[in-house]
Order: sequence, then C-alpha cells, then structure tokens
Amino acid sequence: MKEIIFGIVGGLGLFLFGMKLLSEAFQKLAGTKLRQILKFLTDKALVGVLTGAIVTGIIQSSSATTVMVVGFVNAGLLALKQAIGVIMGANIGTTITAQIIAFKIDQYALPAIGLGFALFILAKRRSWKFWGQALLGFGLLFLGLFIMKQVLGPLKDNPLTRQALINFSANPLLGILAGAIITAIIQSSSATIGLVMAMAFNGLLTFPACVSLILGADIGTTITAQVASIGTNLTARRAAWAHTLFNLLGVAYMLIFVYNGWFVRFIELITPGNNILRLIANAHVSFKLVNAVIFLPFIGLLEKICYWVIPGEIEEMPAEPKFLEKHLLDTPPVALDQATKELVRMTRLAQDALSCAMRGFFGGNPRLLSRVSRQEEAVDNLQKEITQYLVEISQRSLTPKESEKLPVLLHSVNDVERIGDHAENLQELAERAVEEKLPFTDQAIKELHLVYNEVDAMMNDVKAALQNDTERHATSALRREETINRLQFELRQNHIQRLNEGKCYVLSGIIFLDFINNLEKIGDHLTNVAQAVMGSFQWDDIKKYKGHAKAEV
Repeated sequence: MKEIIFGIVGGLGLFLFGMKLLSEAFQKLAGTKLRQILKFLTDKALVGVLTGAIVTGIIQSSSATTVMVVGFVNAGLLALKQAIGVIMGANIGTTITAQIIAFKIDQYALPAIGLGFALFILAKRRSWKFWGQALLGFGLLFLGLFIMKQVLGPLKDNPLTRQALINFSANPLLGILAGAIITAIIQSSSATIGLVMAMAFNGLLTFPACVSLILGADIGTTITAQVASIGTNLTARRAAWAHTLFNLLGVAYMLIFVYNGWFVRFIELITPGNNILRLIANAHVSFKLVNAVIFLPFIGLLEKICYWVIPGEIEEMPAEPKFLEKHLLDTPPVALDQATKELVRMTRLAQDALSCAMRGFFGGNPRLLSRVSRQEEAVDNLQKEITQYLVEISQRSLTPKESEKLPVLLHSVNDVERIGDHAENLQELAERAVEEKLPFTDQAIKELHLVYNEVDAMMNDVKAALQNDTERHATSALRREETINRLQFELRQNHIQRLNEGKCYVLSGIIFLDFINNLEKIGDHLTNVAQAVMGSFQWDDIKKYKGHAKAEV
C-alpha cells in the first residue's frame, strides 16, 4: 500500500510538473501573440469560442487561458460577454491532453526527457530552449502517467477497492463529487483525467464510472478561476462565475443522459475498437463540445445570471480608447484633436491611479491600493493605442504645424505613462507601510498631504491646459512645479531634523523620502506636458528650466 500511495503521489507530481513545463514553454514560444489573439478576436461569440479552443489547445492549459481571461476582464480589455465565449472555447481546447494520452505513447517518455533536457541546457537560441522545455514537460507528463499505471495494477485484486469502484459505477453523483474534490485539490482537470485513465487501464474503473469522474473534474477545475478572481473587480469575478455556472449547468443536464445510459452508449458507438483510453478521451471532448453548442445561443442569458450572482455597479476601467476613430485619419487636424482628447482621458486615469495610491496610504485601505495596478495597466494600454494612432497620422500628408505637433503629443503620452508608473511605485510603498504597520508622525502625514495636494492640483491644471490648449493653465502648472521642488527640499530638511531628534522611525523615514521623490518626479513629467502645451517643447529648454527652478529652491 505504501508503494501504491508513493507511486500515485510521485506520478501525479511528475504529471503536474510536466504539464506546467509544457504550458509555460508554449506560452513563451507564442509570446504576446496569444494575448493579442484573445484581446482582438472575440467580438462574436462563435469566434470567441474558437479562439479560446485554439489558444488552450496550444498552451495545453484551460486554467492558464481562464486566468488570462479573468486578468483581461479585470483590466477592462475584455467585456464579460466576450470572456464567456473564450471560456467556453477553453473548455474544448483542454480535451487535447486526453486525446494525446489515449495514443499510448508513454513508452517514449524517457527519450523525450533526455532530448528535451539536452535541448534546454545546450541550445543557444531561446526558441530552441523553449522547445526543449516543452519536450521535457511532455516526457515528464507521460512518465508520471506510466508510473501511475504501474502502481495502480495491484489494486484491482483488493476487495475494498472493488467495492468502492462498484459504488462509483452505481452512483454517478458520488463519482462527480470525487472528481470535483480531486480536481479542486490538484488544480488540474487534465491531471484528474490522466489519473482516471491510469485506473481504467488497470481495470479499476468501468467506463460509466470514468464518465462520472470526468464530469466532476469539469466542476473542480473552476476553482482555479475563482481563486484568480479574488481581489479583482466585479466584471472579473463575474467572468469566473460564468466559468463555474457553465460547467455546473452542463454537468447537471448531462446527468440525465448518464443515468439512463444514453451518453455511455453514444460514446461506445462512435469509438471503434472499444479502447478504454480512447473512450474516456472521446467522452471528455464530446461533453465539452455538446455543452458549448447548447450554451452558445444563451451567452446573453448566462451573462445576466452572472450579474444576478454578483450584483453591484461596474467600476469603469477605460482601458480601450474612445476617441481614436480610424476613419478620421485622413483628416489629420481632426485626428490630432481626437488623439489629444484620448491623452486627456489617459491623464485622468493616471490621476485616478495616483489618488488611489495616496488615499489608500492615508486611510490604510488595501482595496483602494489594489485598484492602482489595474489603472496603471489601462494607462499602459492607452499609451500603446495613442502612439500607434499618432504613427498612422504621421503617414498622412501633414502641414508643418501638424508635423510639429506630432512629436509633442508622442512625448506627452510617454510622460503621462511614466506618471502611471510612479503611481504604481507609490502603491508598493503604501502597501509596505500598511502591511508592516509602519508609524508616521502627524507632521510627516501633514507634509505628504501638502505635496500630494499640490501635485493633484498640478494635474488638474495640465488636464485643463490640454483640453483648452491654453497657456494660462499651463503657466499655473509650471508655478506649482516650482512649489513642489521647494517643498521637496524643505521636507527633506524637516525629515532629517526629526530623525536627529529621534522622532522618526528609520524605515518610516525611508518610505517618507521615497513618497516625496516619486511625487516630485510626477511634477517633472507634468512640467514636460505643460511645456508642450505652451508650444516651447524642447528637451534642452526643459532641463534648463528645471535646473533654474531647483537653483532658486
């Protein structure tokens, strides 16, 4: 019994580790292309299903696809309805693993491990290393399966085991429960299917019992998306629930066909040779396909159910551009105005990220702090979209004035993106301060409020300057930057004095100085944008201006 337990644990560990290596290798080989596919090819439900199936078939992990989808939804890059289609497709794509296992190619596990390891260690090119990692993962996966097959053989002569398996065959609900629990624990439906196949190969499970365990695995695998959705926004949590409800409802109606034996007879009918491994693989893929076909027309209904399960107002996360209309590219003056409007939105989002970071710190509010990363991702996405739009404008016929405005906008977009980065730096500092419960004097908090209020007002000036293209607000922003530089110098001196008097905790002091430095850097980037609005955007002039301002301080 000890050998059996150790064999199952070790074999399952090798199987899971092999799956992990295989999945990671294919994700690295695909690079960002898979993310781009998920992001752009999901406008229609059917296309979303096909996309999810293809991506999951490539990376060999429905969990990875689902977690990726939850992340996209959380960042505002996918709508809930789009995510549901991709999740349906991911359920189909994950059946590829069982189909491969059914070919009984575990005899090639050891050569695959040897060749894969050699490629991974010796190859010079990164792509060859990733192929080596994939081959190594492939070999470990089948080695784990081979070990489980070998150690499970003696169990078929055990009377207790036979009785338990008879119960599984007689009571599908018991099999579903067991499959769900096992999959929830090991976090991989493919591993559960592999274990079921190893048991069936040794005559430990009848085909009807295998079907019940497969259905249970489809319920248990949804726990991965639920875990990934913890701490995310409402829409991301609804996407995770869409995955759970889709699989739960599918298993619920499939039970009818399992109890009366129709599903088992259908799989046996379409599977020549009565090969138990192929029967299991075909049952797995048939259930997934039928479930997707049935639910495809009801994606809208499933979306409404998710709204009912997770109620509440959706927090807008404008990651996608609203003003970058492609049809206006042939009218450059209008297109440039649209790009400026999008830059204002981007600036507003960066300001919101900064606000959440500072308010989260002042109030010790982790929920506010958790929003900053999502907002920063949205800022990054807008930077890419606006930059691409401006590049496309540059390819049109432009007047000298329009040509001058292009690099100004490009530099401004980059400056606003850097503000988002500094907001994320402040989030990390705030999280450290909150988690470690670092003490701050009332004077230090008051001084941080003082600098932040000045930076926030400066951001309002810059937004107004961009919107109205007026020097009045830009000049106001530049005056505030001088104030911020002066405050930075004065507050550093105050901090050193508190440190000398023993009023300040050393680690708190380090956090305090980092806060001041990041806020001052944000002021520098806002200065660049204000200079751009004033029409005198020259890097040398800005450096001189900053040097002059600091000299005055």
